[in-house]
Amino acid sequence: MWATGLIGGFALLLWSLDAQMVTTGGDAGFGTALYGSGTTFFTLGLGDVLPHTALGRLLVVLEAGIGFAFLALIISYMPVLSQAFSQREVNVSLLDARAGSPPSAAELLRRQAGANFTGALTQVLLEWERWSAELLESHLSYPLLAFYRSQHAEQSWLAGLTTILDVAALILVGIDGAPTRPARLAFAMARHAAADLSHILGARPRAAAPERLSAADLAHLRAVLAQAGVPLREGPEADRMLTHLRQMYEPFVRALADRLLMPLPPWQPSPGATDVWKLTAWGPAAWSAEYDDLDGL
Repeated sequence: MWATGLIGGFALLLWSLDAQMVTTGGDAGFGTALYGSGTTFFTLGLGDVLPHTALGRLLVVLEAGIGFAFLALIISYMPVLSQAFSQREVNVSLLDARAGSPPSAAELLRRQAGANFTGALTQVLLEWERWSAELLESHLSYPLLAFYRSQHAEQSWLAGLTTILDVAALILVGIDGAPTRPARLAFAMARHAAADLSHILGARPRAAAPERLSAADLAHLRAVLAQAGVPLREGPEADRMLTHLRQMYEPFVRALADRLLMPLPPWQPSPGATDVWKLTAWGPAAWSAEYDDLDGL
């Protein structure tokens, strides 16, 4: 589309300014000007269509220079986009086995519970703090990347970002043994990314959706976490703090979800949800219920 617009634009200039683009057989109309513009833009140098005025020669030289710049830009631009997309998707794919598909904060905390709960969760938070910074830098530079979809429908960069914000918010409210400082840093970086990307993509923040975590859902969430051995602090103060933290990022991620048509992840895994890694293109892989809890998976 970009190349077609440039070629058509120069053809219209050459034709409308009477630049006298002629062929070896004599004068011709707009079709010849369009053909000459195309051969000039892609620097073919065929020489069968030539301008016979000073203005026409100037436009041809200008178009040839723009054609060179266009080709160089495309050659360098596309690999940068592809590399940034691939780097973004690595952590999104890793989140599948760590937090389910679609990912959820409760599932991530449940799967990290165990003897090395603090160390494992610290590593996850540090990885996602850096991922959020890289996401912010790459998507502010190339906003088009925000529209690039993940390979699986159950995954998306927005779902991963929101899940980490949910996890960090729960840790800041209070979970015994959870690393508070890495959670605070990950929350700050992820929230920064969500706010700036909503601005650059023209997604005006919207009020947080109460139905995303109702009072009944929160009570069930606490029960699930307590059963996993990572109880969430209770009481009116804890509830107010969680509400406050949610209001800091949910308006932005909700606006991004509406803008990009990407659903936000749930706080708890959906009933019957299966991790993407357990599925194949030919249907669910053979999986014994005996090993459903292998390493928390």
